Amino acid sequence: MHATIRPRRSVLYMPGSNARALEKARALPADALILDLEDAVAPDTKEQARAQVGEAVRVRAFGSREVVIRINALSTEWGNADLAAATAVRPDAILLPKVSRADDLRQADARISGRGIALWAMIETPLAILNIASIADSGGVLACFVMGTNDLVKDTRGQHMPHRENLAPALALAVTAARANGLAIIDGVHNDIADLDGFRDACFQARAFGFDGKTLIHPSQLAICNEVFAPARDEVEAARKIIAAFERPENSGKGAIALDGRMVERLHAEAARGTVALAEAIAARENIDS
Repeated sequence: MHATIRPRRSVLYMPGSNARALEKARALPADALILDLEDAVAPDTKEQARAQVGEAVRVRAFGSREVVIRINALSTEWGNADLAAATAVRPDAILLPKVSRADDLRQADARISGRGIALWAMIETPLAILNIASIADSGGVLACFVMGTNDLVKDTRGQHMPHRENLAPALALAVTAARANGLAIIDGVHNDIADLDGFRDACFQARAFGFDGKTLIHPSQLAICNEVFAPARDEVEAARKIIAAFERPENSGKGAIALDGRMVERLHAEAARGTVALAEAIAARENIDS
């Protein structure tokens, strides 16, 4: 079933300490917003950011955009207060950083379970990649992985490469684990804001890996991201044609059929339904915010 699919093409980080940015986010064409209390916030503004983000979420001013609060790790001096404040205002999800094993999720999961809040997990450490199957299988309200590729490069003592060849094994493992457990998964950021051609290539690469979308650090990246991760018109038309072909009475019960000179299997029909559902969800979201 794809009826409740939610677009997550563009997931924009917004610093929780910047009130003007939080206000601006209300009109940006992002599918989701991560209101950040962690990396983007200096230690001396952590409490201010927590209060600002809490108020911004409480008044429900972000329209149909999915709203996620990234808290500080629970092992830090701010983490538990962040989690309590975020839980109180009930965003769509709470993003937990520095998840390296399934146990890292359990305390947060226990505190938000039953409140209608999903748990998202940052996958940004080498240990997380080694434990990715058990993390993905941890259950509870875990709904999404977010790749922290900058931290992965740093912690592996690697270097940033134009086509991310050194990250390919980690990215593939994370996508595979997420899909095996019914989780969404969002790719890491592209650091060079001015490099829009390189950013477009990175989006195509991420989509080819199987990511639902990409995390962003600047609104200038939104248009390209939304375009690349949305099904193209001809892709949707082809998907509708496959669905219609399998719904014909003469094809009932068939595992494969001939369509336009090629063999199409029922697995292609299932993928086609996902494509159409995503296109319809994107159109519905854009109509709400237009």
